[in-house]
Amino acid sequence: MVFGARVWKTGIAVTLALYISAWLNFTPPVIAAVAAIFAMQPSIYRSWRYFLEQLQTNILGAVLALLAGTFFSNNIIAIGIVCIIVIIICLRMRMEETIGLTLVTVVAVMEASAEWNFAVNRFLLSLIGIGCAFLINVLFFPPKPKEQFAAQIQTAFSIMSLLLRTVISNEMKETVFREEKEGLRSALHALADKYKLMEEEVKKLKGAGLGRIRHLVIYKQKLLVMHKGLEVLEAVEEHYFQAARTPEVDSYFDGHLEKLIKFHEHVLLKFDDKLKADSSEGLEMEDENERFMTLLIERYNERPAGMLRLSVVAAALYDYGHQVTRLDKLVEHVHRGDTEEKEPLDILLKSIRLK
Repeated sequence: MVFGARVWKTGIAVTLALYISAWLNFTPPVIAAVAAIFAMQPSIYRSWRYFLEQLQTNILGAVLALLAGTFFSNNIIAIGIVCIIVIIICLRMRMEETIGLTLVTVVAVMEASAEWNFAVNRFLLSLIGIGCAFLINVLFFPPKPKEQFAAQIQTAFSIMSLLLRTVISNEMKETVFREEKEGLRSALHALADKYKLMEEEVKKLKGAGLGRIRHLVIYKQKLLVMHKGLEVLEAVEEHYFQAARTPEVDSYFDGHLEKLIKFHEHVLLKFDDKLKADSSEGLEMEDENERFMTLLIERYNERPAGMLRLSVVAAALYDYGHQVTRLDKLVEHVHRGDTEEKEPLDILLKSIRLK
């Protein structure tokens, strides 16, 4: 979790849970605060799902704790056995995320099992914390994974663009290159998490139109292209400098890589409606990518010695270019506003895979 809206909302939810608990004379209010901390989620859909799941598992855990407490009071062995049973049930119900808070409810209820009113009091404390977290998450600065994804991908692309533009010429200091590359890898992990949030909202919430599905396909392809760019960096680092090459070869690879990065930047700007749509640009880049591989294969046939490692780098470059042209086609498709090709888009939604 980075310092941002979610941090502030967690603090507000804890404060509200403590205030409501004190106002209702429920003790100890710390249970409500713990529940609020657990229940704060990164998206509205996850907040709603977590609220429903916690409601189910907490009721189940409280009932089991009350029944066990009736027969065994607050025996520590009985508490442990009930916790095991609750964990097994949560796993069977595929509600693993609710286990922690449900166990807090179980232990709190069984610890006060001699008095039913205390047990119900502590169960309600958990519900107060969950409810406060849900309300604060929805009402105050509600999560916007789409906007966050757009901002983060621009940041990640800036890092990747700098690395790709200097990797062949080897201009960047080794320590700086390592730091920037690690930053890019971390940014891609964060982007993958943001994409999952958007995918959940589109697939699980009702009323997701074709437009949102189209954009989801593009976001998925955007992330795939970024991963392909990272693969180029890794291929160059692993194979390029170990291969026998000439200044002409360096210029050839560097020039093609520059064209791919520039085209990638144009596609991103085109999606943001900052550049005019130009379908011919994608076709030209597709042909350029084909020529790059064709000329390399011809050179390989003439001089096979030392070209094997370069062919690995060239394949990574070709794949990166291929995925960028594919992204361009998707962007063009969305900007045209076509509606007759729903089935191909649905197929794309299922076929594109991320690491």
